[in-house]
Amino acid sequence: MSIHPGREDVSRLSPEFPPDWADDERMSFLFSAFKENREVNTAEWDGKMDFWTPLVISTCRRLGAVCVNLKELNQIFQRKGNTPLGLGTVIQGMARCGKVQKESEFAANVDSGWLSWGVGLLLVRPIKWTLSTLLGSSRVPLEESFVVIELVKEKAAELLNVYRRSPMASRALLSFQELRALCTHVCQDETTLCLALLQLQREKQVTVSLHEGEKIVKFSQPDQGRVSPVSDVDLGIYQLQRSEKLLGERVEELGQEAERCRDEARALLREGKKSQALRCLRGRKRVEKRADSLYAQLETIKGILDRIAHSQTDRLVMQAYQAGVAALRVSLKDVTVERAESLVDQIQELCDSQEEVNQTLAGAALDSSGVDTDELEEELKTLLDESAADEQPALPEVPSEPLPSGGAPSALSDSFLNSLPTVPRSPFGITDEELDRELSRLTLTDTGVSQRGGISPVKRPETAQ
Repeated sequence: MSIHPGREDVSRLSPEFPPDWADDERMSFLFSAFKENREVNTAEWDGKMDFWTPLVISTCRRLGAVCVNLKELNQIFQRKGNTPLGLGTVIQGMARCGKVQKESEFAANVDSGWLSWGVGLLLVRPIKWTLSTLLGSSRVPLEESFVVIELVKEKAAELLNVYRRSPMASRALLSFQELRALCTHVCQDETTLCLALLQLQREKQVTVSLHEGEKIVKFSQPDQGRVSPVSDVDLGIYQLQRSEKLLGERVEELGQEAERCRDEARALLREGKKSQALRCLRGRKRVEKRADSLYAQLETIKGILDRIAHSQTDRLVMQAYQAGVAALRVSLKDVTVERAESLVDQIQELCDSQEEVNQTLAGAALDSSGVDTDELEEELKTLLDESAADEQPALPEVPSEPLPSGGAPSALSDSFLNSLPTVPRSPFGITDEELDRELSRLTLTDTGVSQRGGISPVKRPETAQ
């Protein structure tokens, strides 16, 4: 199998080489053969392996291939007429690390419990079985094909993604040819497709079976962890879908044939060949009648497929209902109407008890002093009256006798004088005698100042009468 399908001259390919490819001294070392024993020079061995291994994988990825053989690698990596001498060792090292695997071993490692070997041969048939595989030779033959595990996994994931994004994702089964046409841009040849399907079989995402001499493929659905085996229901639906496709194609062909008969009848009529034009029209009627019959059958098949689709939807709904009922049954296992009523009654009793306790505590707080409420209100009223009395100024009482008219102060009666309020005492605690002495001292001081200064006194304060 070619590393690049569709091109026989692999030497014309120009892979993207690393920068070291331009260094003659460096490439002379990398093109040399490996030592027979890695322990002789571990750094040299590992350096060459680290250079060639990623280069082989990246070249296969860029070319869209999942397999590689020594002959093609020697042609691709030629430099100035020289061929690398250690690529066989590189492939063996990649095989020991699990990066590559022989095609035959890769196909044989499909789980026999999941897919029988006879069914596996449906995919393995296009893959080559070399003599070295049967003889167990330790050398790497030039044409021995090796599967690059990393790349075949990428192809398998891309193939599954393409199927799930396509209109065929609603179909349970696909023919191998339909799948081949669907993923032409992903898998460049049939062998690449087979290897990708084998990887999906290993991942339990695809199963392949044989039906009436035709290979059919079943993919797992997005809501399934793994694909289920092909059932009789799947085969029945596949037959109906296949019949629908064939009838649709036949009806379209009959329609085109009827149009040709009509055009031919029109041409014959223009040429004056009326009888031949009538025969063409009769043939057109027969074709249209046959097309109508096939179209009725096609509509019947479409109706059956619609009913099947609805039944599958109903089945999913029923499964959801069953799961919901089971969940409700588990969640309401210990819940009954009697228990609910009992809980409500207990809650009501507790609420009533709490209300009684609150009222009792409130009453106890009010009566804890042992004093009557009326007595407290009387005391509060007394305090309010006293506060009002303190706030009003203490004014003298109004005399009860009328004042004498036009009389001198000396002529006032003793009763009137007695009725007057007493003169308030000084708030500073000073007697009248002390005030007279202070006034005399101020008078003498003023007289002496005026005599010494020769200044006539200004108006002096008069003594109080």
